[in-house]
Amino acid sequence: MTFFPKAALVTAALLPWLGGCSDQTEEAGTRAPSEAMVAAADPRAVAAGLEIMSEGGTAVDAAIAVQAVLGLVEPQSSGIAGGAFMLVYDAQTKRVTMYDGRETAPASATPKLFYGDDDKRLPYIQGIASGKSTGVPGVVAMMHMAHTDHGKLTWARPFDRAINYAEEGFVVSPRLESSLARFAGYGILAQNENAKDYFFVDGKTLPAGFKRDNIPYAESLRAIAKDYRNMYRGPIAQAIIDAARLSPRPGGLSLQDFADYKPRKRDALCSGYKGMAICGAQPPSSGGVAVQAIMRTLESTQIDRYGPDSPEGWHLFIEASRLAYADRDLYVGDDAFVNVPTDAMLDAGYLKSRAALIKPDAVMASVRAGDPAGFTPGPDMTPDSPGTSHLSIVDSYGNAVSMTTTVEGGFGSQRMAAGMMLNNQLTDFSFEPLTKAGAPVANAVAPGKRPRSSMAPTIVLDKNGDFLLATGSPGGNSIIAYTAKTLVGMLDWNLSPQEASDLPNVIARGKRVKMEKDGMPGAVINELKAMGHNLALSDGEISGIHIIRRQPDGSLVGAADKRREGVAWKAGDIPADMKK
Repeated sequence: MTFFPKAALVTAALLPWLGGCSDQTEEAGTRAPSEAMVAAADPRAVAAGLEIMSEGGTAVDAAIAVQAVLGLVEPQSSGIAGGAFMLVYDAQTKRVTMYDGRETAPASATPKLFYGDDDKRLPYIQGIASGKSTGVPGVVAMMHMAHTDHGKLTWARPFDRAINYAEEGFVVSPRLESSLARFAGYGILAQNENAKDYFFVDGKTLPAGFKRDNIPYAESLRAIAKDYRNMYRGPIAQAIIDAARLSPRPGGLSLQDFADYKPRKRDALCSGYKGMAICGAQPPSSGGVAVQAIMRTLESTQIDRYGPDSPEGWHLFIEASRLAYADRDLYVGDDAFVNVPTDAMLDAGYLKSRAALIKPDAVMASVRAGDPAGFTPGPDMTPDSPGTSHLSIVDSYGNAVSMTTTVEGGFGSQRMAAGMMLNNQLTDFSFEPLTKAGAPVANAVAPGKRPRSSMAPTIVLDKNGDFLLATGSPGGNSIIAYTAKTLVGMLDWNLSPQEASDLPNVIARGKRVKMEKDGMPGAVINELKAMGHNLALSDGEISGIHIIRRQPDGSLVGAADKRREGVAWKAGDIPADMKK
């Protein structure tokens, strides 16, 4: 059902005043660094990506290697049976392209996919722990499409290190140990025989330091390395389908659903910010439009006059976030099914009017979505399950990748097949297709539809259209706030990538403001409370921010979120025991 009016998208091609968003030649000022860097969630994955680039591979070649290893050593967060959004900056053309590898709902899906036999909505945890939650995986087809456009090495080469780790075994990390202990406590992970056999030894979850092999994963990677289509046909696809069709709450995936899957390639969603271009993912990701709405709203404020120790600066960030989340929640869905008013949501005049709602010293009494395009869909009713992983890569040719990848919740649907965790991505749809008043919801389930995402891989170009930085994060709908925080930190508060990553996370969606208390000065917290902010202080957030920034001399500086186990390395940083 299409109920949004048509609206032109804000794309790289529609921003001619930004040099990085138009076709240009290599002689037009490309400043390709001679060094390469990878920032990702596990050192072994980072080493794999750097190894590929040392052989002449591109950032896209490296991203394939990083993803293949992450799917093995960080199965709670991402995997090749999941989905992803990838941004690629091409140093020769100075264009940013988005590759959409989001999962799709099967042809059997109905608007009441997450209803039980009693015609009542399932509890969220039951929706996750079911075959109903698994969509057709998209990341492999997406990576192959990007490789066809931007790869230099063979398609098969980037999978080698992950295959080696899977066959010889990898050491379980402390984060995987703690994630397993947490999710095992729900009593669901052990209900699937494949997952139970893999993650449990003598009735207990794998401890840190345990060496775990995964022969089925190695076999799957070998088949995919031979032909990416083996992910979408034959034994691998059938194994995923069989696992999704298990009771309780079996799903409806079919081989035809896999055969029908197609990744999407589009211009990135780009908009101007203080002479630069911020580029992100198009719908069904809401991350691109929401992050850019926050930043363009802040452009009408004096955010750059303050700093990270200023209550005024954080107040502006909070209020701009509340406004952007309200619009995001209402309007964004899969724009192949509903017309998302992306250009209207990022219109300068509209966002100036939204910024005018922000009071300098008091909280807005209420925040509602605006009406940028003259219509009002039904309010969204999508639950949230934070998970995911993010990687940023720059190669020696000056190309860059920002990619956010996920199986949705921790360990996805809790089911395993062909050595991979299955995604529970379809729980990113609204569990209710209509409001009580009967208004359609933009993010309702439909056959072949892609659920809305909060993933926000971001690339920023300077005034000449050259690559400036790549950033992004995991974290459910908090991804938007995590990513925007890093942009404010670097572009407005002149912080280094690591300083921006280390900033306390502040998530303002609705009336409550979730805030990490560590790192936030007590005086700032007290002043924000005095302004009227409803703060919910937390001991930590699950962000996994990974940043690479180009310095004026062309050198690269990276950052890895200290809240996870990632690193930002160049080739010389790889420890001897991780080198091939």
